[in-house]
Amino acid sequence: MDFNDTPEEAAYRKQVREWLDKNAVRKSDAKGMELPRDLNELIAQSKAWQAKKADAGYACITWPKEWGGGGGTTIQNVIYSQEEANYLVPGGIFAIGLGMCIPTVMAWGSEEAKKRFVGPAVRGDEIWCQLFSEPAGGSDVAGLRTRAEKDGDEWVINGQKVWTSGAHFCDFGILLTRTDPTVPKHKGLTMFWIDMKDPAVEVRPIKQMSGGAEFNEVFFTNLRVKDSQRLGNPGDGWKVALTTLMNERLAVGGSQGKADTDDLIELAREVTIAGQPAIRHGGVRERIADWYVQAQGLKFTRFRTLTALSRGETPGPESSISKIVAAKKMQDLGSFGMDLQDMGGVIRDRKLSPADGAYTEQWIGAAGYRIAGGTDEILRNIVAERVLGLPGDIRVDKDLPFNQAPKGK
Repeated sequence: MDFNDTPEEAAYRKQVREWLDKNAVRKSDAKGMELPRDLNELIAQSKAWQAKKADAGYACITWPKEWGGGGGTTIQNVIYSQEEANYLVPGGIFAIGLGMCIPTVMAWGSEEAKKRFVGPAVRGDEIWCQLFSEPAGGSDVAGLRTRAEKDGDEWVINGQKVWTSGAHFCDFGILLTRTDPTVPKHKGLTMFWIDMKDPAVEVRPIKQMSGGAEFNEVFFTNLRVKDSQRLGNPGDGWKVALTTLMNERLAVGGSQGKADTDDLIELAREVTIAGQPAIRHGGVRERIADWYVQAQGLKFTRFRTLTALSRGETPGPESSISKIVAAKKMQDLGSFGMDLQDMGGVIRDRKLSPADGAYTEQWIGAAGYRIAGGTDEILRNIVAERVLGLPGDIRVDKDLPFNQAPKGK
């Protein structure tokens, strides 16, 4: 394939680059600058940047204009993402909402829900989270026990979710529940959108070894939601969840971490080994080259997924391949960046450490990416079964009614 820009694409890239130059700072010019570490300040800057992009037509470029998107093409979205990656801009807090939750609402929600939520999400006015994982379920999403019971034209929800990213600052969320325990586990699920500020929703942040608290436990005690908040038909929750999960693999699979190969090359030019710049060391160059090749493979695999989305198709298992590679790459690269700086690798002080602790933070945080969005083991199973056609794992509880399955399944 020819990945060079066509004349039209080159013109669009020039347009995007000129707009970014006027509205943001290039990373190469951002010496000493960084995004806020204070959460409230980061959220405020992220919302301002998202609104600015929306006004210019660069927020959710492929989404219809009537929903607040740019009405553009998939390749335009790719071009914008490539160019924006060169600038110091916020926006990660919208990844789950715009990458997973809102696409699910657009695919399965009522027209009223779409009109209410899509536009504000595109502009960054509201932030969303995804409520799937549970303590008893582990990596088995369908093993969830949070119950939703019908009461007139409402549902009453009780249960617990865990590892919910951003729940402590989100406005809304999509919630997968069990509505019928008398059928096999994949068939008795129903999805809802919920108000995270409802008094019946309790959020408890989980302190991480990195010092952050991005993940949360979330408890529901007699949370009442209207039937109009349902996404899809009762019992169709697994079908709805697959829309979310495939988009999640796409969003998480594209994660590169705070530092990537370009940053590592710059670091290797700054630090020395045996009196010479580390970049001249053959072993260092070999490692960086390996990760560069992986990064290119991830980029082009992601293009395949974007092509599927542009055709209105559900992304395939190639997103799982990307996630397996990207999460390990992120962790290994972080570890290597720490080693290059010797004892300075663990110091978070720009005067003493050239990377200001970025690689330490990445190495610690990357372990979570090997769990979030599907563990390495789950994703390898998906690739083995759906890509390579190998026999599936034996699942003794697959066809059993959920209330008859062995405990913990």
